Amino acid sequence: MDTPMGREHDKQVAREYFDAFIRGDRDWWQRNVRPDFRRHDPGLPYEVVGIEGLQHHHDVLLAGVPDLNLPIHDVMEDDGKVLVRLRFRGTHTGEFLGHAPTGGAIDVEVFDLFRLEGGQLVEHWAMVDSLSLLKQLGATSI
Repeated sequence: MDTPMGREHDKQVAREYFDAFIRGDRDWWQRNVRPDFRRHDPGLPYEVVGIEGLQHHHDVLLAGVPDLNLPIHDVMEDDGKVLVRLRFRGTHTGEFLGHAPTGGAIDVEVFDLFRLEGGQLVEHWAMVDSLSLLKQLGATSI
């Protein structure tokens, strides 16, 4: 949206996305995520498309990190796109993307860029500090 109110709305939708994601809130997704929503994330071994894709992604992440929290540090908007800088934090107590539980803490930085149309999420580009994540999972010692 082009108006200041639209920009604030888009930023609020992006902020709310993370809490709704942790809750697996399908009602929120129905209201705020377009059916053709797509997450672009080269680090995932599966696609995240639409609400079913979000549900699958939620189930995978929360199975590995059931106490997941996503504290937000910055939110910026420009021309229908919202950039969010946040942390991915929790305890690795379940299988996580093919890695056996370590019981250790996970804390990595994430940048998420969202594109909205008509106040709804359409696309999501995720940039995760994958090297730090792999180190914390014990998958590499680089």
